[in-house]
Amino acid sequence: MTNIKNNLNVYSEDRRDVIKLAGDALHSAKRCIFALQRDNMEEANEKLAVVEKIFGEINFKHKKNPALLSEGAYEAALEEYVEACLFFSFVTKRKIIFVSKIKMSDNSFIAGLCDVPGELYRYALKAATKRNFKTVAECAAAAEEIIGSLIEFDLTSYLRTKFDQAKQAGQKLEQVVYEVSLRQ
Repeated sequence: MTNIKNNLNVYSEDRRDVIKLAGDALHSAKRCIFALQRDNMEEANEKLAVVEKIFGEINFKHKKNPALLSEGAYEAALEEYVEACLFFSFVTKRKIIFVSKIKMSDNSFIAGLCDVPGELYRYALKAATKRNFKTVAECAAAAEEIIGSLIEFDLTSYLRTKFDQAKQAGQKLEQVVYEVSLRQ
């Protein structure tokens, strides 16, 4: 019994560590996205590097217990990381490209991808207020590409909800494009 108790205590401590570090990663990924929305590329780069470092630390420290990497906090941080990487790619290259050394489930990737149209919508609104209609059109095209890719999947449950949110953001973007076209 003592051995079992010790094992459970170690697991509990490790779990708390993963949750804390994942929370830090999630926060930095959110800060990256916020910096991108303000066109602060230096801060965005910095925050993305912090996220990747934290994930590296989590994976190194807890490689002997992969069950910890299915914790909800870790999955949420991965989703936010995917969203930050994809949005970063769009802002810097005007393409949605994802390259990561961090292992993750398909579900984490898809959930993060589903959040990108919402960021594209916000970015397009900012561009529209600056009368940058080219960026508005690029945002709409990228969101349409994402939604077109996601529609090929038979998403259910949580991912279906995320997909529906992506479609709503896409529809809002279409409205922005329409309103911009009336003012040109």
